[in-house]
Formats: sequence, C-alpha cells, structure tokens
Amino acid sequence: MFSRMMNKKTMINAADALAGRSTSIAVPAEHYVNQHTMLDDDGSIAVPDGYKKALFGLGCFWGAERKFWQLDGVYLTAVGYAAGYTPNPSYDEVCSGATGHNEVVIVVFDPAVITYADLLKVFWESHNPTQGMQQGNDSGTQYRSGIYCYEDQCSIAEASKQAYSQALEYGGHAQITTEVIDAPVFYFAESYHQQYLAKNPGGYCGLGGTGVCYPE
Repeated sequence: MFSRMMNKKTMINAADALAGRSTSIAVPAEHYVNQHTMLDDDGSIAVPDGYKKALFGLGCFWGAERKFWQLDGVYLTAVGYAAGYTPNPSYDEVCSGATGHNEVVIVVFDPAVITYADLLKVFWESHNPTQGMQQGNDSGTQYRSGIYCYEDQCSIAEASKQAYSQALEYGGHAQITTEVIDAPVFYFAESYHQQYLAKNPGGYCGLGGTGVCYPE
C-alpha cells in the first residue's frame, strides 16, 4: 500500500469527484480469519440479531482491520471506502484523491461481549489522531482519522474524543483532527484487501499510536 500512496491532502469538492459506478465490488462469501458469512441477502455486511456495527477510519485499512478482528466479541470485519462522493470506487480511484473517500474498517460486534466504548479505546490507541490528512508515512485524504456513527453512537464518540483530547494535551500532543459524523454509505473494498494481513502476515502496516493510553 505504501508504494501506491499518493500525496493528496486536500479534500476534493463533490462536483469534481469521479463519477464511479452503479455496480458494487464483489467480496468473498466468508471472512478469511473466522469463516463467518460476510454478506446479508441484500449485499450489505451481515449483522446477526442483537449485534451492532461500528465504522472507523484510522489510516491504512489493512492494519486497522487486524486491530479489530483480534478482539473478543467481534463477529466480522471488512475494509472499504466511506465519507466521500464517488459510488462504488476502486482502490486506485480512492488513492488518486479524486473520490473524497476515507479508507475505513466496518466492525460487527456483540455488545454483550464488547462495548462500543471498548472499540473506541482500541481506535484511539491504535493510531495518531492529530495528523490531519495522513497517518505516519501514508499521506492523503484517504488516511484521515474518522468515526462514523450508527444509531446513538455519536454522543459516545464525541465524549471519547473529548476525553482522549485531554489525555493527548497532557502528553504534549497536538489537537485531535478526527472527524465524527453520522455513518455514510460504506462501499466494500476489493477482495484482495479483505483481511489482507491474515493472508499476507508480512505485509505493510503503517499504523502507530501516540503511546498515550485512553483514560479509563
């Protein structure tokens, strides 16, 4: 992913974004790590009864997905694109900076085992949320920090942002640049990106946290 990185750090206007396509990108029938069925009948990610979704952008989605599939209570993860303008974009289109999309990971979890607040702790501690349109050596709008909220999650996310901002300030870090908005449409990334670091254990991962713990 690093070799294909493009330094596009200015958000494109909707009127200038690529047109995209009406056909969604095909994804594997099963999660590579846990073999759970990936899709509901309507082509969206499978969410069993009683389970919930969360959506995060924290840099390169290969490493971001691995952070979450390792957690107890997480049923499914998938990587994709969100918070831009182009319908059903390709990876190359997203990397061009001409879609406005962020690289994101969607997480399906059992709230009886792991809470949304638990996921937020992993989110904050797994990357540097003060870097604007980049994450480490990965530079561009698709690497921005973002929390995309379903149902009542925005109030929880905003409270966590405030708490972690104070912790970062105490640790001498810059202000958080994380966007917190209602969840936009999630578009699946191509099959080879799904659970990439399980298929390629030595693959690139540019994620790195600040070393500041999320306050309990």
